[in-house]
Amino acid sequence: MTQETAARLPDGRRISRWTFGSPAGVTAEVLSLGARLQALHAPDRDGRRANVVLGCEGTAELFGEAAYFGATVGRYANRIAGGSLPLDGTTHRLETQRGGHTLHGGPDGFATRLWDGSPVRAGSRAGVRFRIESPDGDQGFPGALTAEVTYLLGPDGELSLTYGATTDAPTVVNLTNHMYLNLAGEGCGTVLGHLLRVEAARYTPVDAELIPLGPAESVTGTPFDLREARTIGDRITEAHPQIRRAGDGFDHNWVLDGTGLRRAAVLGDPASGRRVECLTTEPGLQVYTGNHFDGSLTGRSGRPYVAYAGIALETQHFPDAPNRPGYPSTRLRPGEQYRSTTLYRFTAE
Repeated sequence: MTQETAARLPDGRRISRWTFGSPAGVTAEVLSLGARLQALHAPDRDGRRANVVLGCEGTAELFGEAAYFGATVGRYANRIAGGSLPLDGTTHRLETQRGGHTLHGGPDGFATRLWDGSPVRAGSRAGVRFRIESPDGDQGFPGALTAEVTYLLGPDGELSLTYGATTDAPTVVNLTNHMYLNLAGEGCGTVLGHLLRVEAARYTPVDAELIPLGPAESVTGTPFDLREARTIGDRITEAHPQIRRAGDGFDHNWVLDGTGLRRAAVLGDPASGRRVECLTTEPGLQVYTGNHFDGSLTGRSGRPYVAYAGIALETQHFPDAPNRPGYPSTRLRPGEQYRSTTLYRFTAE
């Protein structure tokens, strides 16, 4: 494992980068800014390695349009409608962004914070543990929260992300990683030819502002039926109002089948043979196909990110759950521990 200074903030604080690898040829780079996976190199079927995670180099982009790329987002991943958080009879007003909703923890969420990082080892796995302290009232959220995320890479190329959090007062927590994958390689075209399978019989339709409409609906007979692997481009070109509503693509939450640590999704690139299997303990998977990329961002490859340049598979609780009593709860109380695990198994075939 190596550690270096990737950049410095205007106030002089340094952004650290850790690089660590596995015998399977998978190598990860993580940044202390946003506890972020900045790059992940994986071999194709012929052993050729490529970075399969979108990312930008400059700090200006990481505080701007690329703020969520590979980042640990929170306190609350996804959307809270109207910035309204009801909890124990009190409605807390959260900081909001465009549209008047709270997205990924607010305008100054965890993705734009410096986390404290330190190398860790667990048996044959090595990686980095990040920790952050979020004070009471941060972005409007109640309770002082301590959060952690640990990246560990195993000898077989499996990347595990384990999240934890505690609070001193009742609050809500929903953490995830917002990496964008392109298994052909970062900056190498789009993911429209990738095959995607999602282990879910239901999804949550959204309104024009991507807030859930209410109860989950069956995927049967819709482009959201990915219980068998389907080509992404074929699915998102179907004439379905939910596809159009999200900007001609996916930006939706799937209600995952089963409980405990189980397979959520499989993504594959037929051209390179690269494949990633995603397993999680979370009840939902937000799939976003990069519908709004417009070429204004340039990646580390030096190539612009056009629409569908990457796909995010965000394991998490459901959007707007604090306002939806029928959704799995995201409440965390003093004395309790928030725990969440997601695994990404990279192979080539």
